[in-house]
This record gives sequence, C-alpha cells and structure tokens, in this order.
Amino acid sequence: MSAYPEIRLYIGGHWRKTAETLPILNPADETVLGQCPVATTADLDDALEAAAKGFALWSRTSPHKRAAVLLKAAALMRERQEEIAQSITREHGKPIAQARLEVIRGCEFFEWDAGEATRIYGRVIPSEPGIRYIVHHQPIGTVAAFSPWNFPMSQPCRKIAGAIASGCSIIIKAAEETPAGAVHIANALHDAGLPPGVFNLVFGVPADISSYLIPRQPVRMVAFTGSTAVGKWLTERAARVMKPVLMELGGHAPVVVCDDVDPVEAARISVIRKSRNQGQVCTSPTRFFVMKDLYKSFCTEFVERAKAIRIGNGLDPETQMGPVANDRRLAALEVLTADARAKGAKVLTGGERVGNRGYFYPVTVLADLPDDARALTEEPFGPMALINPVNSLEEAIEKANSLPFGLAAYAFTHSARNVDLLTDGVECGNLSINTLEASVAETPFGGVKESGFGREGGAEGLHQYMIVKNVSHRLEMQ
Repeated sequence: MSAYPEIRLYIGGHWRKTAETLPILNPADETVLGQCPVATTADLDDALEAAAKGFALWSRTSPHKRAAVLLKAAALMRERQEEIAQSITREHGKPIAQARLEVIRGCEFFEWDAGEATRIYGRVIPSEPGIRYIVHHQPIGTVAAFSPWNFPMSQPCRKIAGAIASGCSIIIKAAEETPAGAVHIANALHDAGLPPGVFNLVFGVPADISSYLIPRQPVRMVAFTGSTAVGKWLTERAARVMKPVLMELGGHAPVVVCDDVDPVEAARISVIRKSRNQGQVCTSPTRFFVMKDLYKSFCTEFVERAKAIRIGNGLDPETQMGPVANDRRLAALEVLTADARAKGAKVLTGGERVGNRGYFYPVTVLADLPDDARALTEEPFGPMALINPVNSLEEAIEKANSLPFGLAAYAFTHSARNVDLLTDGVECGNLSINTLEASVAETPFGGVKESGFGREGGAEGLHQYMIVKNVSHRLEMQ
C-alpha cells in the first residue's frame, strides 16, 4: 500500500509547511491520516505575488506550449494512478475502483483542455474597405478557485485545467478534509515543467481564505464548486469588487421513469449510480418520479438491489460503497430520514447507521414522501433515494421543476415525443436520457437557477477564463 502523502502548500514553485494544521481523518475508521496545513495571510500574499508573476509569463506563452505541459502532467498522473487512488480512498472513503476512475477522469479534463488551448479562435468581422474589426480572446488573469471534498482529484483538475489552458494563473484552495488529490496534481504539474507561480495550492479555513483572496488586485475571477449557500456568499463578495464568477452549485437531481421502459432495468441502473461515491455527488439521481403503473415493480427491484450493495472499507476490492466522508454527512442523513418518517414516508430499506465506527450509512430508500418532507427540498448529498408515483409525464416534469435547483436531470424513455417534452420542459443544465452520466470532459457542464451559472468543459469551458477584446483598426487616420 502506498504511503499517504505529506500535505503541504505549493506556492511559487516551492513546497512549504505551516505552524497551524488540521487533522485529516480516514472516514472508514476515524483514525488520523495526517495533518493539513493552514495558510497564513503571509502565505496568501506570497501566493498572490507568485500568481501575478506567473500570469505575466504564462499569458504570453503559446497555446501549444501550454498544451504540452498539461499533456505531460496528465501522462504522469496516469502513471501514478494507483498511488493517487489509494490516497483518495483513504481520505474520502470511496471504493478503490471508483478512485482509480476518478484519477483518469481528472486526466481527461487536462487532456481535453490541452486540445482546446490550441482552438481559442477569434474572428474578423466584415466591414467597409480600410477598416478591420478583430475579436480576440485573452486570459482574464489570476483565478481564485475553490474545490470541494467529494471528488479530491477530478474537481481540482477541472478548474486547474481550464485556467492553465486558457493562459491564466491560478490559486486553488482545495478541501482540507481530502487534500491529497490536489497535492498529487501539484506534483505532476511541477514535474511537467510548469513555470513557478502559474499554479499555487493553499489550504485553510474556507471563509478566511476566500475573504482574503477575492478582493485582492491580482485576482480577476472566482471559480467555485460546492453548495448553493456558499456559492451565493462568494458571489456576493466577488460582486462587491466587480469580479466575474464561475459557480457550479448544488443540485437535487430528478429522475423521470416513463411508462414505456422496463422498470426492473431502470431500477438496476439507478441503484448503481445512486451508490456511486456514497451518493455524495451534486448530480446524484435522488428524486425518482415513476409512472404509477411501474411504481411497485420499480420500488421492489430498487430495494432488493440496494440491500445487496456491499458496504465496507474502500480499500477492500469487494467493497461497492464506502463510508460517507464525514460525521456531518452522517448526521444530516439521519435527520432527513427521521423527518420523512415522522411525516408518513415509508422507509423501504436502510435509514440507520451501520456499526459505530466509521461513517457508514446504507443506501436508504424512502417512498411515498409528502411534499413537506425536508428530504424532497434539501439535497441529501448521500446514499438516499426518494421514490414517488406520478400519473403523467407532465406531472413528473412539474415536480422535477418544483425546486430552485437545476443542475442535472435524468429520464428513462424510448419515446421521441417524451424526449421532446423532457428536453423542452425540464429546467436543468444537463439532461441525460437512458443514462445517469451527467457530464464528460468534452461536453459543457453547469446549472441553471440556484445551481449556478457558467460552464466547465466542452468548447465552452475555456471561454469562462477569458475576456473578449474587440480591436477596431482603420488603416488610414481620419
């Protein structure tokens, strides 16, 4: 087994320790894995200075050279896949197979954005003779980025790749509870030859770090993935100093099961995706609206599949679902389950902590929930499935749109008419039909309503990190 890495700050191309640290816990047994450094204001000032110098150099570096560094870093992370995956599983709890896939997913973000770096096209606007209107896309500057704990590798990769590919420098505050993924990314970028200051990694108290970085002059943009509440808080602070934001916020994804599909197969697919990452995914399928004729069959199969999920330490290759990441998630799931039960919902399976050591919680299936159940309006962010019957597709779409969230939505149907109604009617940034995969590197990803704005990935992703400059050039002075 690979050793858990030493967690340090990475500023201006150098590693550094701090006097103050926070413990990093293994959620499977609650033991201490290591210590996470807490950056001081002096550390943050150094990061800001380094990022400003890094931007001055990197923004003038050719796209092909930027791409080469990203591709080399991705190749190094692929070579180190097992070491990185074991670190992620130990600090987060997810099964080792999922951690390995997360490493590859992070590499794919680097590889896609490396290609997009060479395709940042401007345009020439037709005009009268003697004048040219030329549109340029230029990197915005230093990015202050904040990544969550649920995907320690792929979430930082997504923001780092977009910023670096576009020619920006970046200061990223990764999650203190799951810091190893970002440290491994820093190692790969360092070894790939990224110039000092282009990438800087800090840890600390989230509110303190963001409050200090956002108003500082070198920072020109804020990028965040996390809860809607924190996203609003960050957006407010960025607005005070007129800095643009990229916000990928919470979701509460609906799943519509139409009456023209096999309910058993739909349930089988749904349980696999619901248990992925212990349900700690902003796009996790959670609110299931099933046509009434399929409801009983869907529930029966879902429950049987959920009961069969093997829960345990993520390093055990037989484990299908590990512990939730921290005691806060455990407590939140218990509260939501108790509230739903008190209001008349049926607990078909799960609903209680597994054991008394480690943060293990089973796939919990709640059915026939009343509209005032908190679980229907608050994102559980855990292995909880909420299943209610509906009488029509129109009713399902209405219920899907009833919340202020709109990140991902799903449906199972083979009807072209249903697909058309869902595409036009469901309020979300990402709609997946007959699959519960919400995004890949080559497609744009982001939400609507209170699930944020802006897009990561796809051809649209790099433009979030750029400004548009129009140059009007008249050949003769007049």
